[in-house]
Amino acid sequence: MSVDLSTHYLGLRLINPLIASASPATDSTDSIMRLADAGIGAVVLPSLFEEQITHIETEIARVVESGFAAFGEAAEGFLPEMVDYNLGPDGYLTMIESARSAVGIPVIASLNGATPGGWVRHAEHLESAGASAIELNLYMLATDAEVDGRGMEDRYMEVVRSVVDTVTVPVAVKLTPFFSSLPAIARRLVDEGGAAGLVLFNRLYQPEIDLDTLTVEPNLRLSTSAELNLPLRWIALLRDIVDGSIAATTGIHTAHDVLKALLVGADAAMMASAILRLGPGHVASVLAAVEGWMSERDYRSVSQLKGSMSLGSVPDPESFVRANYLHEMASWSTELP
Repeated sequence: MSVDLSTHYLGLRLINPLIASASPATDSTDSIMRLADAGIGAVVLPSLFEEQITHIETEIARVVESGFAAFGEAAEGFLPEMVDYNLGPDGYLTMIESARSAVGIPVIASLNGATPGGWVRHAEHLESAGASAIELNLYMLATDAEVDGRGMEDRYMEVVRSVVDTVTVPVAVKLTPFFSSLPAIARRLVDEGGAAGLVLFNRLYQPEIDLDTLTVEPNLRLSTSAELNLPLRWIALLRDIVDGSIAATTGIHTAHDVLKALLVGADAAMMASAILRLGPGHVASVLAAVEGWMSERDYRSVSQLKGSMSLGSVPDPESFVRANYLHEMASWSTELP
């Protein structure tokens, strides 16, 4: 039986629900072409950071104001380069143009910001370069005791609204789970902020303490399928509340992970760590297994499968709300090793 794997995400039609999320696996046209050849439904480019954009603008202003640009020896190679992450604003635009001309799948740009400001106008450049959509990666950690939960939400809303008002392509918001009322902010971002969809969830990278040097070190670790449970629970709860697309991310490694995400109501499943570990060829294997599972159970399309285990569809909604807490605690063996 033929299975229709197509889905709609942010108003875009995807040939299948598997998206390569922002990571080093999507940082070049060559790697994007390899992913497209393996069957990926869409790609999200690595994030362009607010700090990168404002850094370039600050340096240009400094040079112009000081008059250095009038000297021939300052014409090239004068501005400090940010080499720690991706290509910088200009190279990023070039990569969008190159990727869009090389592949026939949606290429989604990613902006990472934390404050409202002039940097958001760069979203226009992403759109002009050919980005199919923009994923706004909001990474704001609440550290100010004078700002309450509503204040943090207002900051999110201000940034999202400013980007949405700047472009005509759809904007998705990538969130962390750390809100006092996730359903409230999720609905607000879509209904008031104008976001076309949500990506659940952004991983919070925790720093490590080096006991030899007494320094704080980065501690990047690839995800595992075990981390998918948190997005699954919240997508199931939000699917019937949010009038927009939802993508699952963090913990998507196997065909079973993709299927679980679709069952609770995700429109797409985003994969990064598994591609970094196993290469673009893993995409084809996952898609084949998804299609095989669906065919064996007489599912004809992703739309037929999607959301059939969301909060409003399961016989026992309390299993998502309370997460079977009592059952889980009682099921653990009391026999200690």
